[in-house]
Amino acid sequence: MKRSSNGDKCKNELKEAKHYRREVPAVVDGLVASCSSAGCFDHVSAEPIPHREAIIDILHRLALILYPGYFVRARLDSTNLEYYLGEQVTALYETLSEQIILSIRHDCIRHNQPCVHCEPLGHQLTVGFLRKLPELRTTLAKDIRAALEDDPAAKGYDDIIFSYPGIRAITIYRIAHELYHLNIPLIPRIMTEYAHSRTGIDIHPGAHIGESFFIDHGTGVVIGETCEIGNRVRIYQGVTLGAISLSKLEVKKLRSKKRHPSIEDDVIIYANATILGGDTVVGARSVIGGNVWLTHSVPPDTEVFIKKQDLIFGAKHYKKQAAKQKLR
Repeated sequence: MKRSSNGDKCKNELKEAKHYRREVPAVVDGLVASCSSAGCFDHVSAEPIPHREAIIDILHRLALILYPGYFVRARLDSTNLEYYLGEQVTALYETLSEQIILSIRHDCIRHNQPCVHCEPLGHQLTVGFLRKLPELRTTLAKDIRAALEDDPAAKGYDDIIFSYPGIRAITIYRIAHELYHLNIPLIPRIMTEYAHSRTGIDIHPGAHIGESFFIDHGTGVVIGETCEIGNRVRIYQGVTLGAISLSKLEVKKLRSKKRHPSIEDDVIIYANATILGGDTVVGARSVIGGNVWLTHSVPPDTEVFIKKQDLIFGAKHYKKQAAKQKLR
């Protein structure tokens, strides 16, 4: 009896693989049919939506503009600064205006809104945003100085700009906040959620945050949409400035109302504190201790701490065993 060769085995396996491959069109048909189902989400439209990767690239280019010389390999000096900024701002204008136009057009078509002439409006809004960049740089400089003043571990401004996640998150928040108040849809939230994914710090672009803001460490910080934060506020990792959980009916009623706390000037909030509610106000110069849960207002110049728990100190097991051995 003639044995089958390895080649024959391969041919049989290829025939079997072709059988499974013929199942693929049926899978595609099922996916196409599911796009017409009310229970599924898609964006099957002739009009493209803003591109997430393009928006991330915009953030990277803005870092090159807001912190010139920090994130480039080439040498930057007074001789080529004007050329460098001209090149970066022009490229930013082209990319940002394109994404803003897409976001406005998307909302108009998706929600059947009246025409706002998205093409010229997109260019107008882009120029309006670009004009705010010098002011934005000044505000960010105050945040960086606050980090150096408040953190004894900071070695200098370069250390902070290069490596502090709090400054990265605040930079992206302040960019997104400007776009948010120009009523540009989608893009601001994409920006802050990107910052959230990279730093663990979640700041809604609608929050109002004053000057010289410092987030130390930062992982797990949450700042809600309607938060109002004053000047020279310092917060630590795990702090939540959030809303009280509501029923579905209450969520609809309060969607456009203040739901998150107000923090006045010069407040310090230590790690893992949770402050909730739109009517909650933490008065100026107050200190909120770690792990505090707060749902009512605090007057100015107040310290809020959890009562010190009783700590029990006991000898480790091996020390007890050694003591027993000595007694023997």
